[in-house]
Amino acid sequence: MSNRLPAFDWNQMRAFLATVEAGSLSGGARVLGLTQPTLSRQIGALEQHLGLLLFERVGRRLVLTEAGRQLVDHVRAMGDAADRISLAASGQSTSVEGLVRVTAIDIVAARILPPILAALRDTAPGIVIELVVSNSINDLMRREADIAIRHVRPDQPDLVARRCPDGLIRLYAAKTFLDRFGRSADPGHYADAPFIGFQPEDDLIKELVARGVPISHRNYRVICANSLVGLDLIRQGLGIGASFADAVGDLADIEPVLPQIEPLRAPMWVVAHRELQTSRRIRMVFDAIADGLDAALGPPNREFRANPG
Repeated sequence: MSNRLPAFDWNQMRAFLATVEAGSLSGGARVLGLTQPTLSRQIGALEQHLGLLLFERVGRRLVLTEAGRQLVDHVRAMGDAADRISLAASGQSTSVEGLVRVTAIDIVAARILPPILAALRDTAPGIVIELVVSNSINDLMRREADIAIRHVRPDQPDLVARRCPDGLIRLYAAKTFLDRFGRSADPGHYADAPFIGFQPEDDLIKELVARGVPISHRNYRVICANSLVGLDLIRQGLGIGASFADAVGDLADIEPVLPQIEPLRAPMWVVAHRELQTSRRIRMVFDAIADGLDAALGPPNREFRANPG
């Protein structure tokens, strides 16, 4: 009689784990790029294979059974092991052809990265860049991206990061808006001006008040978390807003407001998993982006962070 355990279908395990972590079948299906019926069939097949009920419905919610709770940590460990295998395999790649996923916030992706990627295309035409535009911090450990441009210093020990010059954020308004509202070097002139905010509670107002601009949340007439759309709202004359100076570039229809005040600063980090640094194509893209940001944003601030092990 064989003592071997029954073989598991990893796709079924992934379906189970994605559903647990997303909290629903629809969420798990989105994560895996599957239809909800397909995901449901995979979980049903896993339950049949194990002879266990893993979920039960409570109203509209899926709730783990006791058997499911006991299984989930083991499946999560399997997923982490699979991620490490994928990272190790990617790290052994010596090819300068293939796909590299890069994630950045919308305005950096649209207004700062394109010339950097164009230069990279000329030197490494075999590399395909998948640009993942996201304002959230993507999980490099789970391969949502190979390289991330982040605005906070990463604290995971398995990540390597290079500090680039800070992005400078200044106030801008459409020339048509300023023709109506008036221009002044006095911050008090803009006390009643309409402003465009990123979210109802953000640090922009606190930073501007610290620089002598007497505004409050009452000045927010439009709020938009998408920085690229926010820049277009400025150009359309809806109010004064903050944007990366390098993203504004040579746009002719807007101009700085209170250019004499100290700009806000957004730290720039280029980040990748430590094991991916042995991949030639990942390293080539990593260096091209970091060098490009150094050139675009100002004098380089060379600071690396990596697990010393």
